Amino acid sequence: MNTEHQIKRIGIFGSTGSIGTQTLEVIAAHPDLFSSEVLTARENDELLIKQALKFNPNIVVIGDEKKYQKVKEALAGTDVKVFAGEQAMEDVASMDVYDLMLAAIVGYAGLKPTLIAIENGKAIALANKETLVVAGEIMMQKAVENRAPIIPVDSEHSAIFQCLVGETRNKVDNIILTASGGPFLGRKPNYLVNIKREHALQHPNWSMGAKITVDSATLMNKGLEMIEARWLFNLKPEQIKVLIHPQSIIHSMVEFEDGSVKAQLGLPDMKLPIQYALSFPRRLSNDYPRLDLKKIGTLTFEDPDIKTFRNLALAIEALNKGGNLPCVLNAANEIAVFAFLRNRLGFLDMTDVIEKTMQHVPFIASPTLDDYSASDGEARNFAADLIRL
Repeated sequence: MNTEHQIKRIGIFGSTGSIGTQTLEVIAAHPDLFSSEVLTARENDELLIKQALKFNPNIVVIGDEKKYQKVKEALAGTDVKVFAGEQAMEDVASMDVYDLMLAAIVGYAGLKPTLIAIENGKAIALANKETLVVAGEIMMQKAVENRAPIIPVDSEHSAIFQCLVGETRNKVDNIILTASGGPFLGRKPNYLVNIKREHALQHPNWSMGAKITVDSATLMNKGLEMIEARWLFNLKPEQIKVLIHPQSIIHSMVEFEDGSVKAQLGLPDMKLPIQYALSFPRRLSNDYPRLDLKKIGTLTFEDPDIKTFRNLALAIEALNKGGNLPCVLNAANEIAVFAFLRNRLGFLDMTDVIEKTMQHVPFIASPTLDDYSASDGEARNFAADLIRL
């Protein structure tokens, strides 16, 4: 394992997305501590080439094989090795060229490479929540078997993780995930029925990718986070609560058995949890803006409106029932969001598609990885047929 003075080699799987680009900013600010050894992108070849020219990684992978030649030619004058395709993504995940995987591939696509990294005992900075939503039980089991530490990057899970440091022997009663409420907090269905893509992408506090921003607007993001938290922190479904906190200053809280509550506060900036995951257990100084509570003045909290934002209710149902239901929920949601972002589906119709898909795909109480794969495929096909994609 690295000593403190060695440079930690980071493999960024999903380097061209919102989390990937911010991770590179963190690495650039601490060149004495981190190097980016692996950069991967699904299809954004232009940004991948720019990143590779700037950071000079050992390996880049472009998921879309049609773009291989372009990337290869652009990096011909460098020492960077270029690979393409899904299989290459998985092969590179198993290589001994990096110490920590920043798992930032969006959606179900991130599952395989992350699982392979865990099987190879790599440390994981986990920004892909769908991996644990779909196959949390298997993932955490494998992490224990292979002694692969999983450090959450999601701001809420990072907050809980930070609150639990030093509390190993103390019993947790509940965790409270905070949610901003998204851009439509307090709105009712008669307003939401007309919502279009550009409205949903205007998040009040956070700058994120399109998929997670829509999930935040529908509260599905919070539902996925509840399922993720169950596995990450080994909790029972009833121990996981959600509170709407529009200021996004308290990132989450932990309530212990003595009634004491610990919270982690900070400005809404993803670079903070990213940096913490890369440098854990150390904290690194930086020049990010500091939290000034006097300026903020008031922090408010309320219950989520799950009658209006029914995606959260569906996610809670999947959390409670378990089995392959979270996998089906996630697959249907990915298709619904894809269709909404292309103006093929209304804002409230996303929920109907997810609900019908959850009712349609047969329930499996103790799924294998193959079962997850089959359920994911079946849910996607059924949801796409409903939308006539």
